Amino acid sequence: MKSKITVLLVDDHAIVREGTRELIERVPDLEVVGEAGDGEEAVQLAVELEPKVVVMDIAMPRLNGIEATREIKRRLPSTGVLVFTAYDEDQYVFSLLQAGAAGYLLKNARGEDLIMAIRAVATGESVLHPSVARKVIDRLFCSPQMMQETTTEVKSPLSDREQEVLERAAQGMGNREIAEKLYISPRTVQVHLANIFDKMEVGSRTEAVILALRHGWIRMDNVMKGQR
Repeated sequence: MKSKITVLLVDDHAIVREGTRELIERVPDLEVVGEAGDGEEAVQLAVELEPKVVVMDIAMPRLNGIEATREIKRRLPSTGVLVFTAYDEDQYVFSLLQAGAAGYLLKNARGEDLIMAIRAVATGESVLHPSVARKVIDRLFCSPQMMQETTTEVKSPLSDREQEVLERAAQGMGNREIAEKLYISPRTVQVHLANIFDKMEVGSRTEAVILALRHGWIRMDNVMKGQR
Protein backbone atom coordinates (compact mmCIF):
# COMPACT_ATOMS: atom_id res chain seq x y z
CA MET A 1 0.00 0.00 0.00
CA LYS A 2 1.30 3.43 -0.97
CA SER A 3 2.25 5.57 2.05
CA LYS A 4 0.26 8.74 2.71
CA ILE A 5 1.58 12.25 2.24
CA THR A 6 2.06 13.60 5.76
CA VAL A 7 1.08 17.23 6.35
CA LEU A 8 1.78 19.74 9.12
CA LEU A 9 -0.69 22.66 9.29
CA VAL A 10 0.61 26.04 10.49
CA ASP A 11 -1.83 28.90 11.07
CA ASP A 12 -2.52 31.08 14.09
CA HIS A 13 -6.29 30.79 13.59
CA ALA A 14 -7.64 27.55 15.08
CA ILE A 15 -10.80 27.68 12.97
CA VAL A 16 -8.73 27.87 9.77
CA ARG A 17 -6.66 24.87 10.86
CA GLU A 18 -9.81 22.92 11.70
CA GLY A 19 -11.38 23.63 8.32
CA THR A 20 -8.18 22.83 6.45
CA ARG A 21 -7.68 19.60 8.39
CA GLU A 22 -11.25 18.51 7.64
CA LEU A 23 -10.72 19.21 3.93
CA ILE A 24 -7.40 17.35 3.76
CA GLU A 25 -8.56 14.33 5.72
CA ARG A 26 -11.35 13.69 3.24
CA VAL A 27 -8.63 12.63 0.81
CA PRO A 28 -7.28 9.09 1.32
CA ASP A 29 -3.67 9.78 0.28
CA LEU A 30 -3.13 12.73 2.66
CA GLU A 31 -2.74 12.71 6.43
CA VAL A 32 -2.49 15.66 8.85
CA VAL A 33 0.09 14.66 11.46
CA GLY A 34 0.18 17.90 13.44
CA GLU A 35 -0.94 21.51 13.85
CA ALA A 36 0.97 24.59 14.96
CA GLY A 37 -0.39 28.00 15.96
CA ASP A 38 2.83 29.99 15.63
CA GLY A 39 6.18 29.86 13.84
CA GLU A 40 8.26 28.56 16.72
CA GLU A 41 5.86 25.69 17.34
CA ALA A 42 5.90 24.99 13.60
CA VAL A 43 9.68 24.53 13.58
CA GLN A 44 9.57 22.32 16.68
CA LEU A 45 6.82 20.07 15.31
CA ALA A 46 8.40 19.88 11.87
CA VAL A 47 11.66 18.61 13.35
CA GLU A 48 9.77 16.16 15.58
CA LEU A 49 7.30 14.84 12.97
CA GLU A 50 9.29 15.28 9.73
CA PRO A 51 6.21 15.81 7.54
CA LYS A 52 6.42 15.58 3.78
CA VAL A 53 4.66 18.95 3.40
CA VAL A 54 4.20 21.96 5.70
CA VAL A 55 1.20 24.15 4.86
CA MET A 56 2.35 27.53 6.15
CA ASP A 57 0.65 30.89 6.81
CA ILE A 58 2.69 34.13 6.89
CA ALA A 59 1.47 36.43 9.67
CA MET A 60 1.92 34.58 12.97
CA PRO A 61 3.12 35.33 16.50
CA ARG A 62 6.59 34.52 17.87
CA LEU A 63 8.05 33.63 14.45
CA ASN A 64 6.53 34.63 11.12
CA GLY A 65 6.04 32.32 8.16
CA ILE A 66 9.12 33.55 6.33
CA GLU A 67 11.46 32.92 9.26
CA ALA A 68 9.77 29.60 10.10
CA THR A 69 10.10 28.45 6.49
CA ARG A 70 13.78 29.36 6.40
CA GLU A 71 14.46 27.44 9.63
CA ILE A 72 12.45 24.38 8.59
CA LYS A 73 14.27 24.20 5.26
CA ARG A 74 17.61 24.56 7.02
CA ARG A 75 16.84 21.62 9.27
CA LEU A 76 14.73 19.53 6.89
CA PRO A 77 15.79 20.21 3.27
CA SER A 78 13.56 17.46 1.85
CA THR A 79 10.38 18.77 3.49
CA GLY A 80 8.30 20.88 1.13
CA VAL A 81 6.74 24.13 2.32
CA LEU A 82 3.49 25.29 0.74
CA VAL A 83 2.55 28.84 1.66
CA PHE A 84 -1.23 29.14 2.19
CA THR A 85 -2.11 32.74 2.92
CA ALA A 86 -4.37 35.71 2.25
CA TYR A 87 -1.39 37.91 1.33
CA ASP A 88 -0.31 38.16 -2.29
CA GLU A 89 2.15 41.08 -2.15
CA ASP A 90 5.36 40.63 -4.13
CA GLN A 91 7.53 41.14 -1.05
CA TYR A 92 6.02 38.06 0.59
CA VAL A 93 6.17 35.90 -2.53
CA PHE A 94 9.84 36.62 -3.18
CA SER A 95 10.92 36.45 0.46
CA LEU A 96 9.23 33.08 0.96
CA LEU A 97 10.63 31.57 -2.21
CA GLN A 98 14.09 32.74 -1.22
CA ALA A 99 13.48 31.16 2.19
CA GLY A 100 12.83 27.83 0.45
CA ALA A 101 9.06 27.60 -0.06
CA ALA A 102 8.09 25.36 -2.98
CA GLY A 103 4.70 26.92 -3.61
CA TYR A 104 2.40 29.83 -2.89
CA LEU A 105 -1.39 29.52 -2.74
CA LEU A 106 -4.00 32.09 -1.69
CA LYS A 107 -6.76 31.23 0.76
CA ASN A 108 -9.45 32.08 -1.77
CA ALA A 109 -8.37 29.01 -3.75
CA ARG A 110 -10.73 26.05 -4.09
CA GLY A 111 -10.29 23.05 -1.83
CA GLU A 112 -9.34 20.99 -4.86
CA ASP A 113 -6.55 23.44 -5.64
CA LEU A 114 -5.11 23.06 -2.15
CA ILE A 115 -5.15 19.25 -2.37
CA MET A 116 -3.45 19.34 -5.78
CA ALA A 117 -0.88 21.84 -4.49
CA ILE A 118 0.01 19.63 -1.52
CA ARG A 119 0.49 16.64 -3.82
CA ALA A 120 2.61 18.73 -6.18
CA VAL A 121 4.87 20.04 -3.41
CA ALA A 122 5.23 16.51 -2.02
CA THR A 123 6.77 15.40 -5.33
CA GLY A 124 9.06 18.42 -5.61
CA GLU A 125 6.90 20.33 -8.06
CA SER A 126 6.28 24.05 -7.88
CA VAL A 127 2.63 25.04 -7.61
CA LEU A 128 3.35 28.41 -9.23
CA HIS A 129 2.00 28.84 -12.72
CA PRO A 130 4.93 28.68 -15.20
CA SER A 131 4.56 32.33 -16.22
CA VAL A 132 4.60 33.37 -12.56
CA ALA A 133 7.65 31.19 -11.93
CA ARG A 134 9.48 32.89 -14.81
CA LYS A 135 8.64 36.34 -13.44
CA VAL A 136 9.84 35.33 -9.99
CA ILE A 137 13.15 34.00 -11.31
CA ASP A 138 13.61 37.10 -13.46
CA ARG A 139 12.90 39.37 -10.47
CA LEU A 140 15.28 37.49 -8.21
CA PHE A 141 18.21 37.56 -10.56
CA CYS A 142 17.84 40.98 -12.11
CA SER A 143 18.44 42.84 -8.86
CA PRO A 144 22.05 43.99 -8.26
CA GLN A 145 22.23 42.06 -4.98
CA MET A 146 21.15 38.76 -6.53
CA MET A 147 23.31 39.25 -9.59
CA GLN A 148 26.28 39.71 -7.27
CA GLU A 149 25.43 36.43 -5.54
CA THR A 150 25.43 34.60 -8.86
CA THR A 151 29.15 35.29 -9.26
CA THR A 152 29.90 32.62 -6.64
CA GLU A 153 31.36 29.73 -8.62
CA VAL A 154 30.96 26.23 -7.23
CA LYS A 155 31.50 23.10 -9.30
CA SER A 156 28.17 21.65 -10.35
CA PRO A 157 27.29 18.26 -8.83
CA LEU A 158 24.89 17.58 -11.71
CA SER A 159 25.39 15.43 -14.78
CA ASP A 160 24.92 16.98 -18.24
CA ARG A 161 21.47 15.39 -18.57
CA GLU A 162 20.43 16.61 -15.12
CA GLN A 163 21.48 20.13 -16.05
CA GLU A 164 19.40 19.89 -19.24
CA VAL A 165 16.38 18.81 -17.21
CA LEU A 166 16.87 21.58 -14.65
CA GLU A 167 17.38 24.23 -17.32
CA ARG A 168 14.05 23.32 -18.89
CA ALA A 169 12.39 23.32 -15.48
CA ALA A 170 13.74 26.87 -15.09
CA GLN A 171 12.00 27.76 -18.35
CA GLY A 172 8.67 26.84 -16.73
CA MET A 173 8.21 23.45 -18.40
CA GLY A 174 6.32 20.68 -16.63
CA ASN A 175 7.56 17.09 -16.50
CA ARG A 176 5.67 15.98 -19.61
CA GLU A 177 6.92 18.91 -21.68
CA ILE A 178 10.51 18.32 -20.53
CA ALA A 179 10.14 14.66 -21.49
CA GLU A 180 8.94 15.59 -24.99
CA LYS A 181 11.78 18.09 -25.49
CA LEU A 182 14.48 15.63 -24.39
CA TYR A 183 12.88 12.50 -25.95
CA ILE A 184 12.64 10.67 -22.63
CA SER A 185 9.71 9.46 -20.54
CA PRO A 186 8.01 11.58 -17.85
CA ARG A 187 9.05 8.90 -15.36
CA THR A 188 12.70 9.42 -16.35
CA VAL A 189 12.26 13.17 -15.82
CA GLN A 190 10.94 12.45 -12.31
CA VAL A 191 13.99 10.27 -11.59
CA HIS A 192 16.35 13.00 -12.82
CA LEU A 193 14.59 15.62 -10.68
CA ALA A 194 14.76 13.36 -7.62
CA ASN A 195 18.50 12.94 -8.20
CA ILE A 196 18.89 16.70 -8.65
CA PHE A 197 17.06 17.43 -5.39
CA ASP A 198 19.18 14.85 -3.57
CA LYS A 199 22.49 16.18 -4.90
CA MET A 200 21.57 19.81 -4.25
CA GLU A 201 19.90 19.07 -0.89
CA VAL A 202 16.69 20.88 -1.80
CA GLY A 203 13.04 19.88 -1.80
CA SER A 204 11.60 21.46 -4.96
CA ARG A 205 12.41 22.56 -8.49
CA THR A 206 12.00 26.21 -7.47
CA GLU A 207 14.78 25.87 -4.88
CA ALA A 208 16.94 23.89 -7.32
CA VAL A 209 16.58 26.49 -10.07
CA ILE A 210 17.39 29.39 -7.74
CA LEU A 211 20.45 27.61 -6.35
CA ALA A 212 21.68 26.56 -9.81
CA LEU A 213 21.34 30.09 -11.18
CA ARG A 214 23.08 31.51 -8.12
CA HIS A 215 26.08 29.23 -8.62
CA GLY A 216 26.13 29.53 -12.42
CA TRP A 217 25.32 25.85 -13.05
CA ILE A 218 22.65 26.95 -15.50
CA ARG A 219 22.78 30.24 -17.38
CA MET A 220 20.09 32.90 -17.19
CA ASP A 221 20.46 33.74 -20.88
CA ASN A 222 19.68 30.10 -21.78
CA VAL A 223 16.65 30.19 -19.52
CA MET A 224 15.35 33.40 -21.08
CA LYS A 225 16.10 32.08 -24.56
CA GLY A 226 13.84 29.11 -23.91
CA GLN A 227 10.96 31.41 -22.93
CA ARG A 228 10.90 33.32 -26.18
